[in-house]
Amino acid sequence: MSYTKSKVAIITGATGGIGFEVARRLGKDGYTVVLNGIDDKAGLERVKELTEEGITAEYYGFDVTNEEHVTNNIKKIGEKYGKIDVLVNNAGGLGGRSRFEDMTTDFYRFVMALNLDSVFFASRAAIPYLKKGTHPSIINYTSNAGWTAGGPGAGVYGTSKAGVHAITRALAKDLAEYGIRVNAVSPGTIDTPFHAQIKSTKPEVFASWANNIMLGRLGQPEDVAGVISFLASKDASFITAETIQIGGGQALGI
Repeated sequence: MSYTKSKVAIITGATGGIGFEVARRLGKDGYTVVLNGIDDKAGLERVKELTEEGITAEYYGFDVTNEEHVTNNIKKIGEKYGKIDVLVNNAGGLGGRSRFEDMTTDFYRFVMALNLDSVFFASRAAIPYLKKGTHPSIINYTSNAGWTAGGPGAGVYGTSKAGVHAITRALAKDLAEYGIRVNAVSPGTIDTPFHAQIKSTKPEVFASWANNIMLGRLGQPEDVAGVISFLASKDASFITAETIQIGGGQALGI
C-alpha cells in the first residue's frame, strides 16, 4: 500500500463529456484523479491529455453495472492510495427509450443498473476509504427527469434518477456521523457529445432548446465541473443531502 499526500478523487464515466471535464477541474484543484470508463483506448488518451496539463491521473476500466468489478476496482484504488477523498458517480445515461407497455425486463434492469445500482455499488465500496479521507464527499447525478418522470419513453430513466435523489439523501443521513457529505447535481441540457446526433442532423432543433432555458443558452461541461469542484471543497463543508440544479433556470420553464 502506498499513501499520497494529495487528495484522491474517483470519477466514473470520465472518458468524455461532463465526466472528463470534472476530472480535469478536480485535477487542477490539486486532486490525483482516477478516471473510470469502459472504453480503454479513450481512457488512456484522456489520462495522457491530463498528464500533459500537469495533472496526476490514471485510468481504471470497469463496468459500473457489474457489482464485482466495481467493488474490486474501488478496493484496489483505496488500497493503493490509502484513502479516497471524493467519489463522483458521474456514469449514467438514458439507455434508450421504451414505453412501459412494451418495455422488456432486461431494458428496465439495465437502465436502473446504469443509473442507480452503479451509485450504490461504488458508494458502498468507497465508504471504508472515504472514512480515511480529508473533507470526504460523494457527489451523484440526478436529473429533472427525477421530478418530471421524463419524456415519452424515458419513464424508467426518470424513475432511476428519482432513486438517485433519494439515495443521495439516504447516504447523507447514513454517513454524517463519519463526516462524509453526500450531495447531487442535476444538470440541465449540457452541450456534450451526448447530443451529437441531433446537433448534426437537426441543428435547428438543437439550437431551439436554448429557448426553454431562462439564461438563453445551453450549459457547458465546465458549468457542471465548477459546481462539483465547489461541492468537493472545504467551502462546502456544511452542505450535505442537497441537490443543486445546473440548468440555467430550465427546471422552472419559461
